[in-house]
Amino acid sequence: MQITAHTPTVLVVEPIRRPLDELGINSALKNSYWRVSVVELTGSTQNDLTSRVRSGNAIHGDVLTAEYQSAGRGRLDRSFEVPEKSGLLFSLFIQPKRMSHDWGWLPLLAGQAVVEALEKQIPAKLKWPNDVLVHGKKISGLLAEAIEGSGVVIGIGINVSQNLNELPVSTATSLALEGWADCDRNELLTSILTNFTQLLARWDSGDSRILEEYRAKSATIGQAIRITEVNGTQRASFAHGIDLTGALIIDDGELLTVGDVIHLDPK
Repeated sequence: MQITAHTPTVLVVEPIRRPLDELGINSALKNSYWRVSVVELTGSTQNDLTSRVRSGNAIHGDVLTAEYQSAGRGRLDRSFEVPEKSGLLFSLFIQPKRMSHDWGWLPLLAGQAVVEALEKQIPAKLKWPNDVLVHGKKISGLLAEAIEGSGVVIGIGINVSQNLNELPVSTATSLALEGWADCDRNELLTSILTNFTQLLARWDSGDSRILEEYRAKSATIGQAIRITEVNGTQRASFAHGIDLTGALIIDDGELLTVGDVIHLDPK
């Protein structure tokens, strides 16, 4: 940590934002299929990696991470921006063994990999479909895009060292704000990819225990929720569970596969 004195009586503690170490990350992952590339600046790792996949220039296990994104892209094409080196922003490409109609589980698996990496330090929980929460506030978001005939590109963004003034909304938080001020982004990325490797292998083999493990980490199940449909229509419901396809089970046994969900009584 770096301590800066702004007045004789006030100390402001600022995190030291160390750079990502491409060589070190790949060395830590040397026994896996992941190949991590680090860039200083890009518009969007998701756009870049998706373009590589479509042009045939990416293979299973390619990962692209950036110190800064000028046009980060989340779900429903929402844009976001975080200060340089303050977040962990990356996209990965995988070619699952299972049929494409099962791929709805992949962003849930990626979220689970993130939670498993975070929960050793902070009480992270999963918010269906693609967010990670800590004390009811968003600390990570995910985006999955299926590329027909190729595979899936999953983008993950995690707030690491931002302070309150650097977060876009009051419903967001960061690892630093939650007490993990010395988080090493290199180690965090390695941990997430290692977790995801194991989860993906189990999912590919049909391990049904993953469903119960997801449910145990979910902040959404058991919640009164407000659903915003793709067309903007809103309605209230209740989250009863997750089915085998990754869909959210709501009132009357309806399966929700797309849409935004807000917790009406956040945990």
